[in-house]
Amino acid sequence: MSQLNIRAGRKAGVFLGVLAMLFAILSAGAPAKAADDPSTYAYTIAGTLLNNEKPLVGVNVTAQLDAFKASAKSDDSGAWTIMVPKAGIYNVSIDKSTLPAGVSFTKADGDKLQADLTQTDFAAVLFSFGKSTVVAENFGDQLIVRVWAGLNFGLLLAMAAIGISLIFGTTGLNNFAHGEMVTTGALFVWFFHIVVNLNILVSAVIAILLTTVFGWVQDAGLWKPLRKRRMGLNQMMIVSIGFSIVARYILLLFFGGDTKDIGGGGNIIKLGPIFTSDIALISLVICVLSLAGVALFLTRTRLGKATRAVSDNPSLAAATGIDVERIIRIVWIVASALTGLAGVLYGLQFQATWLTGFDILLLLFASVTLGGLGTALGATVGALIIGMIVEVSSLFIANELKYAAALVILIVILIVRPQGVLGKKQRIG
Repeated sequence: MSQLNIRAGRKAGVFLGVLAMLFAILSAGAPAKAADDPSTYAYTIAGTLLNNEKPLVGVNVTAQLDAFKASAKSDDSGAWTIMVPKAGIYNVSIDKSTLPAGVSFTKADGDKLQADLTQTDFAAVLFSFGKSTVVAENFGDQLIVRVWAGLNFGLLLAMAAIGISLIFGTTGLNNFAHGEMVTTGALFVWFFHIVVNLNILVSAVIAILLTTVFGWVQDAGLWKPLRKRRMGLNQMMIVSIGFSIVARYILLLFFGGDTKDIGGGGNIIKLGPIFTSDIALISLVICVLSLAGVALFLTRTRLGKATRAVSDNPSLAAATGIDVERIIRIVWIVASALTGLAGVLYGLQFQATWLTGFDILLLLFASVTLGGLGTALGATVGALIIGMIVEVSSLFIANELKYAAALVILIVILIVRPQGVLGKKQRIG
């Protein structure tokens, strides 16, 4: 038996050795993995090297992130392209020794730039050669430009923040899934306008309607049953956080993680020192008219007055004959429609991704808190303040810190006036 076992073991060893040799031969002859093939990379860094409108040919450009490093040479038109495997902020540099004689950069460190691929799959890097043609703006012009940008951004925030404020005022719910309604509006207008190729107005209307349906379904299928069960507001807030994560990744699954360009930047319009676009001007007008419509709705109509009554005291409103659940349902519809419109306008101006609403969610809550919890006018004022701070602060601090500056100002104001700018003291607690 022992000799049989030994023979069987030898045969098995020979068989395994042959298999190993075959595997080694096949592996050696197999092509490289697709992941190592630059043509399969999903991210692109590109640019064109020009000196006084003349292409620079044969210049070596390198992109590097961590251990990854890739290079390319500019072609006859000065263009170069580097494919990279993952998202990140790449350091892009030029080998000065490959530049033609007499060509220099406009800045001392002009041979080193960065390509940000954290929010998009394509980044253009433009190196500047020759004598600098940049004309420095005076501080007054820069301030005007930033104030204009702050007004535009603040009005977009106000459109979405009012939705949060109305829902909070009537239900007490801090809905963290509100940002996904902004994203829904932005992504659906892209889908119907770019993919389905519908007219932009038709696409916008469909996107707003779908966002409204999304909000109505949320209330009917989730929040209304939880209200009937008398679930605490803290528990409902935690549910909204979980629901927002689920909704966010469903949007990623269907729309992908790349950046969607909807409006194409629009036509440039110059207003003094301000360079804006027709899309931004139309958006500003729509925001102002929509906010005015909400103000008239809340102050001049029976439904608006009933909404304010439910916001002030739901029990007393119910005792006077107001159908509180009906008012809450109407508020969800109105808030969702406004938020969908905000998403459409935001996507047209700033492009759209699956993280569009999540990126500004904290600013939306800051706007509502700063203006006064549960007040639509307060949310508008708070959003305008936050928008101004975000944009104007970039004149004094690094652009990456401008959102933090808005939150610092929020804390300072709340220390002085805890109820917010237009809030009432009895709302606190």
